Amino acid sequence: MQQGCRMLKKIRAVFVFLFVFSCSTTLMGNETAKTYFPGTFGSYWVYEDQDGNELTRTVDEGEEIAGETYNIFIYEPDIEDWANYAYHFLPSLYSVDDESITCLIGDEIEKAMKARLIKEMEAFTEMAKKSIEDNPPPDAPNISFDINYDVEVKAEDHFVLVPTATTPNEKWDTTQIKAKVSMQYEIIGAPADFPATDEMPKIILDFNIAETGNILSTETVETQAGTFEDCLKIEYRTATTMEVSPVEQHSANDPPGESVTTLWLAPNVGIVKFHQKTEDIFLKTIPSPEFQSSATVKTFELTKYQITSDASGSSESD
Repeated sequence: MQQGCRMLKKIRAVFVFLFVFSCSTTLMGNETAKTYFPGTFGSYWVYEDQDGNELTRTVDEGEEIAGETYNIFIYEPDIEDWANYAYHFLPSLYSVDDESITCLIGDEIEKAMKARLIKEMEAFTEMAKKSIEDNPPPDAPNISFDINYDVEVKAEDHFVLVPTATTPNEKWDTTQIKAKVSMQYEIIGAPADFPATDEMPKIILDFNIAETGNILSTETVETQAGTFEDCLKIEYRTATTMEVSPVEQHSANDPPGESVTTLWLAPNVGIVKFHQKTEDIFLKTIPSPEFQSSATVKTFELTKYQITSDASGSSESD
């Protein structure tokens, strides 16, 4: 009899474990998603970046676009440096529905990616000119050149911040970006018989950037605004491929640079911490050691906030 009771208790314990596990594996539901990304009118968040600069995000009146209502974030100061724009952290329009928290920021992503690639092309042109000036060919000591280039970017309109029903380590597609860099060398001051002065081919580099998101865990996060428990730790990783035409014009030693972005979302507060490491996309593929690529690290941490409720109440930090 006692053995049967012990067996029954074990079965009940296993059942309870399975029940709790099944309830906890799905981290987000529609209502839960709203608590992790609140957007009531008048709420605001104040952040500080790695250089001590302050950024304030405020919820403005919503807007209907193509039959769908989007919440609106406005920022102070305004976004001006598009080369350092972080679309994971700085969305202007977003919605929460039964499927996902989705940001309508295709235009912003295109501006940011174009600004990044133009910045890299400017750096490449400057380094290439200096390399020729420091080491001119013996038969063309007065040679110089310029690089004419054009950058085109196309991004998906929607960025999926997080699905409303997902489990840890279950990846999802966030966005896809296509970029094309066309460039052509223009040689100046070379003798008429100097090789390659007649016609320099146009080089086209096509980049395809696919990004995925992944909920890694829940964590307790300490910030200047306080300590937040049960924060979703979400990681976003890019995977970039490059095609070159003509193929022989650009032999890459390394693949294009990537980015790794991490967000921490606290219940009833939203984003409390942001970290991103972004490598140069084009410069990282240059085979010559003279052309050094770099990586940029950006961070934001919550310093103060106020979340208003639908009933005109509010919660705020000290």
